[in-house]
Amino acid sequence: MAQNIKLIVYPVRDIEKAKAFYVRFLDAEPYVESANYIGYKVGNQEVGLDPNSKVGPIAYTDVADIKSSLKAMIEAGAEVVQDIKDVGGGLLIAQVRDADGNVVGLRCSG
Repeated sequence: MAQNIKLIVYPVRDIEKAKAFYVRFLDAEPYVESANYIGYKVGNQEVGLDPNSKVGPIAYTDVADIKSSLKAMIEAGAEVVQDIKDVGGGLLIAQVRDADGNVVGLRCSG
């Protein structure tokens, strides 16, 4: 199912303070920036900051088919935290919780 884990998203309370920290920590400027998300590229890894999230960090794995991947996760005992959602540009994400309460994400380029 998983192609690769290429995105880790951290929940943040103060987006500007978090941005200043992660610019230094990652030694990189954001490649995308909005009031709802700031993203950094570090090699093949993306690090995101989400001021609207209450859980995290969340590792997102790239999948070829998000619907079938989400179904497989549910069949394996996962609880849906966030159903499939288009977050812009055709990028689809979903979040599930494992039996121990950890939240992981799926993402797929529509």
